[in-house]
Amino acid sequence: LFPVAGQLLYLKFLIFLLIENTFCLFSLRKKSFAGEIVLITGSANGIGKQVALKLAPLGVTLVLWDIDDEGNKETSRLAQQKGAGRVFVYHCDCSNRQDVYEQADKVRKEVGDVTILINNAGILTGKKFCDLTDEDFEKTFRINFFSQVWTCKAFLPAMVACNRGHLVSTASTAGILGFYRMSDYSASKSAIIGMMEAINSELYHAGKRGIKTTIVCPYFISTRKPCLFPVYDPEYAASRIVDAIKKEKFYLIMPPAVYALGLKIFLPRILILLLESYIKFPESMEEAFGQKKKV
Repeated sequence: LFPVAGQLLYLKFLIFLLIENTFCLFSLRKKSFAGEIVLITGSANGIGKQVALKLAPLGVTLVLWDIDDEGNKETSRLAQQKGAGRVFVYHCDCSNRQDVYEQADKVRKEVGDVTILINNAGILTGKKFCDLTDEDFEKTFRINFFSQVWTCKAFLPAMVACNRGHLVSTASTAGILGFYRMSDYSASKSAIIGMMEAINSELYHAGKRGIKTTIVCPYFISTRKPCLFPVYDPEYAASRIVDAIKKEKFYLIMPPAVYALGLKIFLPRILILLLESYIKFPESMEEAFGQKKKV
């Protein structure tokens, strides 16, 4: 028997994305970034850094959060070179709830209410399920999922009060389908997708339609061995993310060829295992996100 629930989930994403992307082709409305206060987590390296640099010349105020102080200062310096008028740098450990709330209070007092929140910070352990310790699972969820819970709780109320804002969450295609050696990562990213869909539904039913949500689902894998989908260049990925925010897209799944992976729910189990052994999923958080692995 085919896994009906999996088929329905995949078809849901496919139909939704076909409709949304068709709409975007004919929609002339695009978000103006001028005057927005944009907070980016994980801004010292990789995609977070590149998103900051893409937004820098667009008239935004940038708020940069990371635990890598030197990398964050470099992002700030480059952003100012590219035309950013106001850049604020904060040391924030997004895996620590108290630190998130304390730094959020500082941002509100020193900068103002955040109008675009880009949750980008994340880690990938790359271990098999039985090799993961309880601490590994907890750490992955604190950084990948709970950090987004805490930042949304910190900044969403102000958006709701004025019915204006944009939540951008980096999830993963692994959160849709689940991949080899990614049980903790896939679970944390799936939780993000579920939470953001629920938040979007709550905002819609509350009449807060001036607040937009964008869920980013990239697919990054190692290029050390032959594979079907290469690791994205962070600068290109950042361009796609900024464009998705500008067009107010609900989902950004990249590359488009990743839709083919959804076909695995229709395949016999032996073919799925052969496919996954050939593709050789992860080991590439450093390459994709520019992050240093933490033990």
